[in-house]
Amino acid sequence: MRITKETSTLFRLTRFSMFNCFLVREDDGFTLVDTNLPGSAAQVLKSAEKLGAPIRRILLTHAHFDHIGALDELLCRDPDKTVSISLRESRLLARDFTLEPGESGRPLLGFPGVKARPTILLKDGDRVGSLQAISSPGHTPGHMSFLDIRDGSLLAGDSFVNQMGLTAAGVFKLYFPMPALFSWNKELSALSARKLRDLKPARLAVGHGATLDSPLAAMDRAVELAFHQCPNLVK
Repeated sequence: MRITKETSTLFRLTRFSMFNCFLVREDDGFTLVDTNLPGSAAQVLKSAEKLGAPIRRILLTHAHFDHIGALDELLCRDPDKTVSISLRESRLLARDFTLEPGESGRPLLGFPGVKARPTILLKDGDRVGSLQAISSPGHTPGHMSFLDIRDGSLLAGDSFVNQMGLTAAGVFKLYFPMPALFSWNKELSALSARKLRDLKPARLAVGHGATLDSPLAAMDRAVELAFHQCPNLVK
């Protein structure tokens, strides 16, 4: 697992050059944002040890397998860690795929479920340490991003990916179709991408690909393309 220092408080942990999770330094230790693939727990813990602090809590952007894969193993090693996820997304941790009234989208795929149950159910605007929860549905029904209020770092989960250029969830590119294939609702994804861009983050950290400093121009292009592919939306 490769460790990349993004700032003095943000560290990106990457497996197979593709799958990211993040350690965010707080006064009492680290917040782990997402848990990476199954089998990642030992490497995540070793990374935190190298960086000199324990993991105190876990935040989840969403319940896809590459973001919650190591959750049960991490909690088996230390059951006292709190686990936070959005109220809507928590149902997907338990493989409850029922939709709420008015919801629609592609089939919900890639949710293996976990034994663990969250200890904190987040809503838009909640704070966990220095991270403010930002509701950003679309890639999944209850997807959340997290804004570090200290320095403007935005941990956007899969609302954007930065492989072969920055792309918003739900966008189809012939040479890179994954953001479309693995996202639930492209219209909600476009609206969330615009919402996140309007936060004017100082940097953008995503689940797949490198972190971007000064990301606004790239986010503008990604949002423009997302709305172009959703002609029923008014930008």
